[in-house]
Amino acid sequence: MSEPRTRARRHKNEVNFGKDLRHLLYAYGDDREPLPETVKVLDEILTDYIIELCHSAASLATHSRRNKVKVDDFKFTLRRDSRKLGRVQELLHMTQVIKRAREQFDEKIGVGAGPQGAVGGAGNGVVNGKESVVGESGKV
Repeated sequence: MSEPRTRARRHKNEVNFGKDLRHLLYAYGDDREPLPETVKVLDEILTDYIIELCHSAASLATHSRRNKVKVDDFKFTLRRDSRKLGRVQELLHMTQVIKRAREQFDEKIGVGAGPQGAVGGAGNGVVNGKESVVGESGKV
């Protein structure tokens, strides 16, 4: 990464990932309640890393004359760290698998299966424990 950036004054003593870091430390053999200083230092390191990663991705987007940061900018930023890049690709793949599974599940139960089953569209539904049929006008 490039030069270290200073944390904003308003976030200086804030712990963002305290609970998660405590669990992670315990999983790696630390005490159930690690020292607050340890958690604070690890939180600062992690937060600074995330900020630097986001700044690098944003600078890539700016270099490409875009105002928005894309996932590919993060992938490009992580291209030299094959472990992290592989994990990002795995998580993105799993997100797509879960999305497709939800779509298939929704189609099986009738939600999102066209205008008759779409949320907010015309179709049958349950209102106040009673089945109702919604007509063309949208009234029950």
